[in-house]
Amino acid sequence: MGGSAPRRAGHLPVETTSFVDRRGEQAAGRELLSRARLVTLTGPGGVGKTRLAARIAARAERTFPDGVRFVHLAGLRDPELVPLAVADALGLHDHSAGPPTDALVAHVRDHKVLLVLDNCEHLLRACARLAAALLSGTTGVRVLATSRHRLGLTEENLLDVRPLPVPDPDGDLSAADGYPALALFADRAAAVVPGFALTAGNRAAVARLCRRLDGLPLAIELAAVRMRVLGVEQLLERLDDRYRLLTSGSPAALARHRTLRAAVDWSHELCSAREQLVWARLSVPAGGFDLETAEAVCADGDLVHGADVLDTIAGLVDKSVLSREPGPDGVRYRLLDTLRHYGLERLRGTAGEELATRRRHRDWMLRRATACEQAWFGPGQREIVARLRADQDNLRAALDFSLRGSGGPALASGPGEAFEAGAPGTASAMAVSREGVPPTPADALAGLRLAGTLWFYWHACGAPREGRYWAERALEANPEPTSERARGLWVAGLLAGCPEDLTRGLRRAEEARELARGLGDAAEAAHAEYVIGVIRLFADDLTAALAHFEAGVARGPVPGQHLSLVGLDQVELACALGFLGHADRAVEVCEKTLRLCEEHGEEWVRSYALRMLALAHTVKQDWVRAEQFAREALRLKLAVNDLIGLALTLDLTARIATERTAHERAAVLLGGADRAWAAVDQGRWGSGALNSLRRDTESRAGRALGATAFSAAYDRGASLTLAELVAHALQEPGPPDVTPPAPDRPRVRLTPREAQVAELVAEGLANQQIADRLVIARRTAEGHVERILSKLGFHTRTQIATWVTAQR
Repeated sequence: MGGSAPRRAGHLPVETTSFVDRRGEQAAGRELLSRARLVTLTGPGGVGKTRLAARIAARAERTFPDGVRFVHLAGLRDPELVPLAVADALGLHDHSAGPPTDALVAHVRDHKVLLVLDNCEHLLRACARLAAALLSGTTGVRVLATSRHRLGLTEENLLDVRPLPVPDPDGDLSAADGYPALALFADRAAAVVPGFALTAGNRAAVARLCRRLDGLPLAIELAAVRMRVLGVEQLLERLDDRYRLLTSGSPAALARHRTLRAAVDWSHELCSAREQLVWARLSVPAGGFDLETAEAVCADGDLVHGADVLDTIAGLVDKSVLSREPGPDGVRYRLLDTLRHYGLERLRGTAGEELATRRRHRDWMLRRATACEQAWFGPGQREIVARLRADQDNLRAALDFSLRGSGGPALASGPGEAFEAGAPGTASAMAVSREGVPPTPADALAGLRLAGTLWFYWHACGAPREGRYWAERALEANPEPTSERARGLWVAGLLAGCPEDLTRGLRRAEEARELARGLGDAAEAAHAEYVIGVIRLFADDLTAALAHFEAGVARGPVPGQHLSLVGLDQVELACALGFLGHADRAVEVCEKTLRLCEEHGEEWVRSYALRMLALAHTVKQDWVRAEQFAREALRLKLAVNDLIGLALTLDLTARIATERTAHERAAVLLGGADRAWAAVDQGRWGSGALNSLRRDTESRAGRALGATAFSAAYDRGASLTLAELVAHALQEPGPPDVTPPAPDRPRVRLTPREAQVAELVAEGLANQQIADRLVIARRTAEGHVERILSKLGFHTRTQIATWVTAQR
């Protein structure tokens, strides 16, 4: 029933408005989940399926020891991205070359988890295939789906989500306050008219209004917001007039669908002409968006100027067309799915408007990605990661628009489909018609440029498979010999970083190098050289890798070469030196890299240099310094969610622990490292030298502890979260709310407001800034922070930030 702000992929949406009743549906949903492995909530748009699913999942959470994961599908249009979105929600950062669904099934085969797939109607076949694979390949996974159309599997159990019941306006209304439709109207009306309540004088009018709206939550909320300027009787009168205009509509459409359309039509007509135009243009961004994105997409310098957008958005928020939610950089906005469809239909009503708006959106996302890449080797990496994750659906939309002729099936949505619940082919906010928007070579080249620009995000932040998907699709659409293609080739090679793909990765990187040299593009040639050297390391050709990186480092940076890859050239040189026994030279190279990182305030490359220092001191058998550098590397890797780096560094930290006779600690770290590796892939990958180090550590710890004690410590490590693993490695207390609770002690949980405050603490905001952001008193903000510290057993705000990062 509206008012839930989506959180990061995988987490249940945070409720930002009250949830009205649905007790019967909640109980029925929980009962179905207790005996069925696939339950689908069906019903028309605006009936409240998403909100109900989140509530059911929250109530059932304690019965799923491996958690509940919420997957928002409204922002997707390409069926191939469905398993990738689910993998992201499950924390699986898969590098394997096989089908992503196979990797998912293997990842959760022995888990007991509830997977919520929200808004499946436009991706029915992909969702059905995924659900079927999970049901047949696992024993403990259950799926709760929301869709306007059933998935069509024999195992599927349906729960029809109906509109809210409404009392007879002419009957006995003495108990009318107990009807959820009237309670919803009263609650939302009180938000715009303080003090509004159901009374003997207005109950009949409110009941009549809700009945005219057929009890649809979205329609009721849209009507309630009009209470800012109209009374209940005026609302009813205007709504009645509006419905009479619809009597000539399609007789095939159900009344409640015509009613919802009428409510949205009416809300649209109450907007100013500029608000209507901005509403239509804001149907192009997918998922949430910030003010800068809105300005870039909506301002054309003619009908809408940049200075107009903020006031217009404020008007749309007031009219409940846009919802407001917290984001990594401040406030973000979101169009409800039904309202997005409506806006898109309006956008298509003017020739050329959709194409122009989509190009402005794509160009803005390219500018944002370029700015992030340019700033990546610097102090703001954590903020960049958070920003790009928040814009993930927008990046996908921009890439798909640019590459729509290069693979990836089209999912068309005709005007008005958003209001036809259950119609086959119904599309979501991202599933837009391509009719009238022909692809051009310039669009395809822009898509290749965007995919290549995001190399650091795909590589550093755990999205290699998706990055490879977009890079390969962009290369297919751009066969011409350009610098953009040279970059796309080495990016595709870099992301093919698993044993099965080493040959393909090397071929791509070598092709990139030759093309870049032919074009005279020294920077892209140098980038390709880095990828070639890395693949030689993974292939255990250490001597050739050493010679390769020595030559690259001796050559020095070339104009235009990204400093991250300059630093990584040095890191990989140190890696080859360390494995070949040249520890002192490896230390010299790492110290040079650290100076470069410190000059720019960089953390990601710095974390790898620290890890290499730990490895070099391991070779030198200086265990104290090795552990010091490994611990520092772990802190930084957790901060930017570098799963591969975390897994590698946990392996190394375990080896150091065995040398210091801390064998139980080593076994715990080995269990945790294997858990981190499982989130990256279905098995370890990388060079034989890396894996032999790990095997030797396990052998040492196993002999020292004995099989039983080793297994117990290993299992304990495998049960820890990333934050707890790092805390254990640092010998610091881990967050108690993610520790399996003792039988007599309930799991500690933050309230929605406390979780919101914790997110702001992680952004680095002081108490006064948190108070300003949430429009609360400073003392209230301070109280929230103190309760968070107390609940989690922490002593510093830094510990809160580390915990929030791990939860993300």
